[in-house]
Amino acid sequence: MTASNLSNSESLLLMIAGAKGAVGSTVAVASAAMRYQPELVLPSLTTKQMLPGLDPSEPVQVAGWDATDTTLPSAIGAQGVLSEEIWKPYADELEQVQVRTPPSDSLDLKGQVQQLTQDIKEFRGLYPNARAVLINLLPATVTENLHRFKSLSQLYSEFDPINLPDLAYAIAAILAGVPVVNFTPNEVEIPVVIDEAVKRGVPLSGRDGKTGQTYLKVVLASALKARNLFVDGWYSLNILGNQDGKNLMDPKRAAGKLSNKTEILNEILGYPVGERYGASSHQVKIDYYPPRGDAKEAWDVIDFLGLFGLPMSIRLNLQGRDSILATPLVLDLARWMVVLQRAGRSGPIPELAFYYKQPLGDDAPVTFQDQLSRLRQLATGLREEISRQKAVRSGR
Repeated sequence: MTASNLSNSESLLLMIAGAKGAVGSTVAVASAAMRYQPELVLPSLTTKQMLPGLDPSEPVQVAGWDATDTTLPSAIGAQGVLSEEIWKPYADELEQVQVRTPPSDSLDLKGQVQQLTQDIKEFRGLYPNARAVLINLLPATVTENLHRFKSLSQLYSEFDPINLPDLAYAIAAILAGVPVVNFTPNEVEIPVVIDEAVKRGVPLSGRDGKTGQTYLKVVLASALKARNLFVDGWYSLNILGNQDGKNLMDPKRAAGKLSNKTEILNEILGYPVGERYGASSHQVKIDYYPPRGDAKEAWDVIDFLGLFGLPMSIRLNLQGRDSILATPLVLDLARWMVVLQRAGRSGPIPELAFYYKQPLGDDAPVTFQDQLSRLRQLATGLREEISRQKAVRSGR
């Protein structure tokens, strides 16, 4: 098998926190496929149409961190997301992927940041011509309010990262000038981190990737709002049997994700669903069901009112594949971040709300129509800015 465009001077380096999980290992396989058979992956990416000529060259390299004591190919097999005929052709390369042990829990936040900063430096040394992006795929954690911290030094001295390991990865990446994609519901984009990112010219993207049920919820809610159909209630059930589903059985860990999946509906519609009952009639539940594995299933019951207040309803059943839905979004977001950094953007990027349940930044678009429109406007603006930069460099 011959790699495509491996001689290009610039490629993309994904540094993944949680590299051997279901999504991380699927991203690794897709990245290998992009080096050899890009036609298998590129058609699934929105950036292929929106950023032609601007996105990084097709070769994508992977490195990262994971606590699992097994090889990456073994992890891919154990996750059961992909059949062997899909990933086995890349087994030798996947075996060579650098996946390191995360910082020890015994280290304080500063010590963890220092270790991760060194890892990032060494990863970049392996691929000196690559543009690096940090991808956070760590499990959902207990919600922490870190807005009280006013400086990195205060964070270092007062915060115990045991319940939020994600924070060390985000800080280390920003200090190294590496853009951050936070695909998890864990809030690392606190004011002190955002300030540091802006100061160092680092774009931030997040929070909580919008892959299946919530993506369709945004589409349907936007459509109902556009027709002035009043949403009277919305019941959502998710069943999935992967490690993400098991982790979310802890109510404290699930709180952030459930909040993101719930709040988004009121924001789109402009009113609280269930207000006429005096309590929310928008319910979201997540159940761990091992037989489903990564093939999650989502059920939605939507009750709405039309002319004369007459009731109607929609039933929606999504039988999706969690990691297969997530992986193209991760690759898309990494490509966006590289172009954004080249164009001089830093801090939260609200125009990327299309990809997230809880988008970062001021004035992030809410409805599906607005999110798609802002994404297209972002692509146009980036193209114009990079063309301007080229003209300046060429002296025109």
